[in-house]
Formats: sequence, structure tokens, C-alpha cells
Amino acid sequence: MSSPSPVPPVQLHIYPAKVLRQKAKPIDKFTDELRQVIARMFEVMDVEEGIGLAAPQVGISLRLFILDVPENAKRGSLATSIPPSASPGRMVFINPVLRFEGPVEPMDEGCLSLPEITGEVLRPPIVHVTALDEFGKPFTLTAGGLLSRCIQHETDHLDGVLIIDKMTQPSRVKNRIAVKKLEND
Repeated sequence: MSSPSPVPPVQLHIYPAKVLRQKAKPIDKFTDELRQVIARMFEVMDVEEGIGLAAPQVGISLRLFILDVPENAKRGSLATSIPPSASPGRMVFINPVLRFEGPVEPMDEGCLSLPEITGEVLRPPIVHVTALDEFGKPFTLTAGGLLSRCIQHETDHLDGVLIIDKMTQPSRVKNRIAVKKLEND
């Protein structure tokens, strides 16, 4: 009898780590090891005080992200808004597919993999997402406010896209020195 596959180390990767620029692979097996990785990702997100975390940010190139957008999150809308702007708790998104609604709007964003870098990013206000949970069960969700933005941000990570790629020009200029510092560390 073979032993289970070891769970890879789960720790936050900082830009310019190569894994952050790779297109992540789809998940087709929903194993106990996958659920262990997800549990460890939630631990990292909690320690780093984030509201979302994508697998590439912890060095795992899989189409998976987690989030927990509380009702009282900074820059969030009222949770009673339609569509919801806060998550109903901790959520897992595997192989997400997004559809957008509305004209793009600016909002400041930060990223755990780009410490101390924030800038204005333009995104549509509403997102419709279809994904699988950690057991392979499909679900759909329509989100607005900070929840929508978090889903879009984390899905970008799955495609190797970072906020520094999507920032407005003034925000890119504002962060130029900080980005160069990360690249040279």
C-alpha cells in the first residue's frame, strides 16, 4: 500500500517569485491532500491578515483560491447589498470562470505578495463566478463590492497577473521605486 502524496510546503511567496507569473493548472482530483493544502492556505491568510489568497501565492501552481471577505472589511459596501459584497464565511474556489457586468470602476488594492504596495485598479463592479468547492461540487455566485474585487484579484493570480499589471498609470508611477526594490531584494 502506497503512502499518500506529501503535501507541499505552504508559505507566502513574494514578488518577483516566478510562480506568481505562471498560468496555474486546472484541478481534476479532489483529494485529502488538496484539502490539507486548502487548510494550510487559510492558516497563511489568517497570519498575514488577508481576505483572499491564491495557490500561486503559496508556491502551488493550481487554479485554486480562498477568501473570507467580512462584512466590516475596509472599503467594503454593506453586506446587505445586492449582489452581496461580503462572503458568507470562508470560501474555496477551484477552476473559477468569471463573467463581468458593468463599466470598470477604480478602487485601491493591495496584495499579500506585494507588501506595502497599493494602487488604483480598474475593475467591473459585478462578477458572476462559476467554480468548484474543495469536494468538486459546482456552485455559482454573483458578487459586488469588495467581494467582487477580491474574486477578480485572486483569479488574476491564477493567470499570472498582478495588480502592478493593472494599476492606473499614476499608481504605477507612485509604486515604481517600491516595485524595483522588491525586484532587487
